[in-house]
Amino acid sequence: MVAQLRVYKAPADDVREERPEPTVRVRLGDLIPLVTMAQRSNFLWVKDFLDDEVAVSDDLYDVMQSFRSSRPSA
Repeated sequence: MVAQLRVYKAPADDVREERPEPTVRVRLGDLIPLVTMAQRSNFLWVKDFLDDEVAVSDDLYDVMQSFRSSRPSA
């Protein structure tokens, strides 16, 4: 028996998925090792969250931007 395929229209680009406001605060020092370990082990759930936003303080953002522009390219 041949499988029937269905074609769905892609959602419009201007339609944003509504996401609940974050309610849990986590220390960066606790988050980084867990995400790093999950990514190295190729856990699929990590990919589900790659488009999620993470709020950081202004000073951490400044440091990250400086690091991005000054680090040697691989």
